Amino acid sequence: MQQSRARLFKEYKEVQREKVADPDIQLVCDDSNIFKWTALIKGPSETPYEGGVFQLAFAVPEPYPLQPPQVRFLTKIFHPNVHFKTGEICLDILKNAWSPAWTLQSVCRAIIALMAHPEADSPLNCDSGNLLRSGDVRGFNSMARMYTRLAAMPKKG
Repeated sequence: MQQSRARLFKEYKEVQREKVADPDIQLVCDDSNIFKWTALIKGPSETPYEGGVFQLAFAVPEPYPLQPPQVRFLTKIFHPNVHFKTGEICLDILKNAWSPAWTLQSVCRAIIALMAHPEADSPLNCDSGNLLRSGDVRGFNSMARMYTRLAAMPKKG
């Protein structure tokens, strides 16, 4: 546990330094628990998520970095690799392809990349996966944009 705390403190310091360097990711550690983090990530440009800000919750296990963090979307998102109700993310690096070289910041980067390049063949959200698999990209983009507007964009007025 001491090793994981030291690693998380190191990442915390790096996040403080990189705040300006990476405007797409705002990673914040819980004040009372180094094993709980949240992130705000910007939807990638030229995707239906563009203009949206999505909140992620990180639960970091004690054996970290030997085990991956549990990450889920708190913001609703229409994406084939994200469970619509729970926010669970299907991403290989969070499961069997994890490496201790990954950091919480690089996990955020990988999630942004997944948003831009959905994998419709392993869907957690079958509705969005089916739209993409059937070639209805326009339908998928329309639904994803609608949910981005409803859940991930600041309300006007």
